[in-house]
Amino acid sequence: MRTTILITSPEEWTAPGSELFQFPPIIPGGPEWFTKPILIVLFSAVLAIALCWAAFAKPKIVPRGWQSIGEYAYSFVREQIARPSLGKDSDRWMGLLLTIFLTVLIWNLMGVVPFIQFPVAAHVNFAAVLAISVYVLKVYLGVRHHGVRGYLRDVVYLEGLPGWAYAIYAPLILAEVFLTSLFTHFIRLFANMFAGHLLVAFFSSVGFYFLFEQLTPLGAGLGLLGVAMTIVITAFEMFIMFLQAFLFAMLAAMYIASGLHGSH
Repeated sequence: MRTTILITSPEEWTAPGSELFQFPPIIPGGPEWFTKPILIVLFSAVLAIALCWAAFAKPKIVPRGWQSIGEYAYSFVREQIARPSLGKDSDRWMGLLLTIFLTVLIWNLMGVVPFIQFPVAAHVNFAAVLAISVYVLKVYLGVRHHGVRGYLRDVVYLEGLPGWAYAIYAPLILAEVFLTSLFTHFIRLFANMFAGHLLVAFFSSVGFYFLFEQLTPLGAGLGLLGVAMTIVITAFEMFIMFLQAFLFAMLAAMYIASGLHGSH
């Protein structure tokens, strides 16, 4: 049996992979956890605080500048995210929901900012921390407002079903509420940011390689295609970044509402 070994030249183009999501410590010999994503998270928090401060620190009757942008963002979150799920309780939870929306949106948009170019949610841990925080809040509100038995009874509200059907559906519903909902909350955000970042890196790598590193008459067309696809994918990715921030905050509002008002 013959074995063929493929030896690649150092000059050959290789597609970007998992190395895009691996970062060394910023300070050589310093804490291993202090990497580029951590720095982006800290910068994003400062940016979100600064935007809200600029918008609402000295509000005027006729909004202008940052206040106009801040009020538009607040109104969007209240009307499109909070009120459909929380109703009369929406204003009470606006601070949290606006923070979640702005945080995820800024995290995502870091993927298209020059010299940063990394969407933080493409690291699953960051998206998971936000989702777990909402999950804990949901369970806490459910137990606080309905009690343990009342909350569980409300979650598996299956009035009218026979006993054998209840025994089948109840575990499925409990798994969906306490397990599946948590994972789908952050996996959706993580997977979209991970895939989008990888696609942009792939096409930009093709464009750079065939136009600058190995420019040939035949490869120039492929390089131009890579550049064009990078622009198209980046524009589409910016839409996905906004959409994922909206969906993450909307699900957070739904989960909070389920704890306050019950699941049925």
